[in-house]
Amino acid sequence: MAGDAQDHFGETHLRSLIKGISWRVVGSLDTALLSFLVTGSPKWAVTIASIEALTKIALYYGHERVWGRVRWGRDGEAHLRSVAKGASWRVVATLDTFLLSWLVTGSVKHAGAIASLEVFTKIALFYLHERGWKLVPWGKIAAAGSTGALPAEPAVAR
Repeated sequence: MAGDAQDHFGETHLRSLIKGISWRVVGSLDTALLSFLVTGSPKWAVTIASIEALTKIALYYGHERVWGRVRWGRDGEAHLRSVAKGASWRVVATLDTFLLSWLVTGSVKHAGAIASLEVFTKIALFYLHERGWKLVPWGKIAAAGSTGALPAEPAVAR
């Protein structure tokens, strides 16, 4: 199956950074909720989500830069690329969540429960986030070897 024209583009560093921030807002809200449900402690939930907001922005930015160099999935089934990106990110992020939760709560049991639940919620949320950003033309740049033009900006009524 042929990919659409937008699959032939990379992204600017600023786009990667803004994507990282937008994902972190979604991800931290999810982490705070799950941490509260597991521990029953609003203080621990906010602490875990706040610390991971810092660690995960840096980790996500690096993840986006690495995936920007991976050509697989740009010319074919873009949905599979989004799933693979989601799964690879989840491995990195779950390890981060586990370690932070363990440090904050002192409980391997709580850390394991929070990290395990996140595997399910975050893969779904990440997939939706990635598909949403695919629709945003801002910050896309032509990939090396691409001959296509950047996607047209949507018309704005004046």
